[in-house]
Amino acid sequence: MLPYILIGLALIVVIFIAVVAMKAPEFRIVRTAKMGATPAAVFAQVNDFHNWEAWSPWAKIDPAAKSTFEGPSAGTGAIFRWSGNNKVGEGGMTIMESRPGDLIRIKLEFLRPFKATNTAEFTFTPEGNQTAVTWSMSGRNNFMAKAFCLFMNMDKMVGGDFEKGLAQMKSVAEAAPRQ
Repeated sequence: MLPYILIGLALIVVIFIAVVAMKAPEFRIVRTAKMGATPAAVFAQVNDFHNWEAWSPWAKIDPAAKSTFEGPSAGTGAIFRWSGNNKVGEGGMTIMESRPGDLIRIKLEFLRPFKATNTAEFTFTPEGNQTAVTWSMSGRNNFMAKAFCLFMNMDKMVGGDFEKGLAQMKSVAEAAPRQ
């Protein structure tokens, strides 16, 4: 009987490995919100990492996290590094491209609780007297991350944080004086 149990377990492991290996490694998480502010006003909230504390969902999770800023205060080359509790981890963000009122592209590097390098983008599209802000993150999952995603829906987890952040950004941008 034991050999059959071992063969069954081995078969389950092989099937699990095959399923994980066949999952697409690329991922993209996207959320959009409309804000009653100009593209310039919303762009200013994202382009300067010093402003993120007011709207970033992760700043609320660990208010005691250590933060440092390097390079220019805003725009291309600006760097933000953080180290916090297990929920926010440790990592850094570098603005790689900044086109006023249009696009911000960020290199996002996680060091803890897992290592990963992803790309975050914010786009700002005028729609009448509002701005549609789209926040996306894309990257590649290694084998372990693909296995994790079989049990956890990363789009819902991270997407939910994006939705909270966009709602908080909307409050901040709409309360600011019109630009």
